[in-house]
Amino acid sequence: MKNIIIGQYIPGLSFLYKMDPRSKLIALMLLMVSTFILQNVFHILVMLSLVLIMLKIGGIEIGRIARGLRPIMILLIFTFTFQILFVKTGSLLYELQLDFSVYNILIAVGLFIVFLFTRKFMRFRLLYFLVIAAAIMTLFSLYSPGLYLGTRNIQIHTDGVSGAFFIMIRLIIIVTLSTVLTLTTKPTDLTLGLEQLLKPLSIIRISSEEIALIISISLRYIPTLLDEANKIMLAQASRGVDFNEGKLKDKVMQIISLLVPMFIISFKRSDELANAMEARNFVPGERRTRLHVLLWSRIDTIVIIVSALFVAGSIWVVVVW
Repeated sequence: MKNIIIGQYIPGLSFLYKMDPRSKLIALMLLMVSTFILQNVFHILVMLSLVLIMLKIGGIEIGRIARGLRPIMILLIFTFTFQILFVKTGSLLYELQLDFSVYNILIAVGLFIVFLFTRKFMRFRLLYFLVIAAAIMTLFSLYSPGLYLGTRNIQIHTDGVSGAFFIMIRLIIIVTLSTVLTLTTKPTDLTLGLEQLLKPLSIIRISSEEIALIISISLRYIPTLLDEANKIMLAQASRGVDFNEGKLKDKVMQIISLLVPMFIISFKRSDELANAMEARNFVPGERRTRLHVLLWSRIDTIVIIVSALFVAGSIWVVVVW
């Protein structure tokens, strides 16, 4: 939980911090549109390279973004594996024959049990899991004594590999762009920017102020609630609770023991927030004055133009290539 950085604001001095939040939101939407328009692995790699260059110029540590991607690593691995195993179009790259017998299944189960009991002692658990998975696959492909049960062929095609890399890189780009927005924008500025961008919705009698407030409060309290959850887990761990061990029933009870105080803390936080807003004379739907006024600068115009060129370039690449 401590690796989740979406919703956090970290002060800085680069051009990303000096930009108007409205231009950041518009640029974010344009860059995401460009990401979804591209349909080629090479093009999406170029897009990823440009995003990394933007992070470098903007003074944001790439390592910090990489640590923030850890919570979705399971999703990325699942997506990558699903695409490789189940997409059967394109040229055949590799074929692996797996022979199943009673003995190698028992050995594979034993390796998995060893993994369950030893993973808590490993620093890089994901890498350890991949090593065990590779060992089990090697076992099924090279060793099949005893009662023979059957054969299964695993085929890897070019479209599956390219599609796996394409979807994984696209997810990384989207999460990175969203993270950059929250890292470089104060919650109050983000609220004001959203409010002004959603002003046209007032034509159909939808309050842009309330929508912006709801979104900004949600983003603001993501890291706060995660921090509270981490404190509760540490407190329970000091009392002998282990969230990684035990039977399924025990794990469910441990999660419930975490959810109950989290609900109590959430209601307490919301009550404190409501009291603070009332103390500052906040009335939903009433016209409000602003202490801080957003100013559009030259860098905002340049960024919007560059983002629009990204979209135009993506469309041109798809049409021409």
